[in-house]
Amino acid sequence: MRANAVARLEARLSELAGAPVELERPNDPEHGDYATNVAMQLAPVRKRSPRELGEELAAAALGLEEIERAEVAGPGFVNFWLAADWFGEALAENGKVVVTGCLGVKQQLIKDAHPSVLAVTGPHDTPAVMKAVHAHLPKPHDPYTDLVPPQGIKLTPAHYAYLKISEGCNHRCTFCIIPSMRGDLVSRPIGEVMLEAENLVKGGVKELLVISQDTSAYGVDVKYRTGFWNGRPVKTRMTELCKALGQLGPASGGGPLWVRLHYVYPYPHVDEVIPLMAEGKILPYLDVPFQHASPRILRLMKRPASAEKVLERIRAWRAICPQITLRSTFIVGFPGETEAEFSQLLEFLDEAQLDRVGCFAYSPVEGAAANDLPHAVPEEVKEERRGRFMEKQAAISSTRLKNRVGKTLTVLIDSPGVGRSQAEAPEIDGVVHFQGGRAGDFRNVLVDRADEHDLYGKLQ
Repeated sequence: MRANAVARLEARLSELAGAPVELERPNDPEHGDYATNVAMQLAPVRKRSPRELGEELAAAALGLEEIERAEVAGPGFVNFWLAADWFGEALAENGKVVVTGCLGVKQQLIKDAHPSVLAVTGPHDTPAVMKAVHAHLPKPHDPYTDLVPPQGIKLTPAHYAYLKISEGCNHRCTFCIIPSMRGDLVSRPIGEVMLEAENLVKGGVKELLVISQDTSAYGVDVKYRTGFWNGRPVKTRMTELCKALGQLGPASGGGPLWVRLHYVYPYPHVDEVIPLMAEGKILPYLDVPFQHASPRILRLMKRPASAEKVLERIRAWRAICPQITLRSTFIVGFPGETEAEFSQLLEFLDEAQLDRVGCFAYSPVEGAAANDLPHAVPEEVKEERRGRFMEKQAAISSTRLKNRVGKTLTVLIDSPGVGRSQAEAPEIDGVVHFQGGRAGDFRNVLVDRADEHDLYGKLQ
């Protein structure tokens, strides 16, 4: 097949060059690499540099007015031309062809040249290849695996699911032992993550809760490598993942889809997802564990940032997306924490006006580096501080929830009479109470009152 394609390429290049062109043949014509020398051989004939000649031939052979549309030049053009010719031969012989590999990134060019190919996928995208194959050739029944639904088996209710995107963590927070148990960050391939998300939505899931030990570090370990989903290139990175998930609901035929981010370490690039929230692509909800506000305690914890910078970012996030809900967790009674430093934390709460907050009294987990720090805080002081902290936050929460009274909220019903708006994650935040409803349905609720944690209203 390849020898025939090379002969046709010789004829086409001879026509373009205005002189006979004969390409070198290696010993094995079925596997030789012709691309590396074509432009060099033709350069003297046309008196062009190899690069210029490759671009000229690309434009002429592909019939393109703008070379940029081809995204190929020089030897790269020759590889594409040969490959496109082989696709034609394969279609003529077989009638059914799936194109996969590096040339899959030039999906539109391939489809323009051969509209009848069944599918075009990128490299290392086995799920997309098998999906294309099974779309035209049904998968044989396997009695051992086919009882498992496509979305897998999950322990959450039918209408929401957790989507884990990575395992492990590169940070060495002194209060945490996760790296010693689960190792450094290992990101799942983005195509695999998206396929799981797609199957969950097709199976009826209406809310995806994106989780990991460090969601915003997704892809760091693979240097944000480009993966493929449904034949399209997608970077292994949190922002690009959010964009892809934001397209998933309508594309998968599952209706409305909520995408909620959890465990987001406050890296600078987290700012990139706030406009997506403002546009309604993902939920305006951000779970960021700030842990403390005292610079000294944060250094002892080996945590980033300072309270001033965090407050500045919160103001910026709210300016872009006023409806954003901010959730965080904090530790009080960390070794060495003084009363003055605890007061700094209370002042931070007043300034930040966070919507949802969790607080833990420091507990010496076996193996945590913080256990070796001096000046441990007595247990009774830890609990007293935690009580004061939660009392402060309860007042803030009550005020913020009262601002939602009189508004009509879209609610996802968890069980008859209980649901959640976009501002509440399952099991960790408050809920919305009402009468009636069916689990898994989206309904509107007119809020008529609020307390420190929950909202109350009537189905509309």
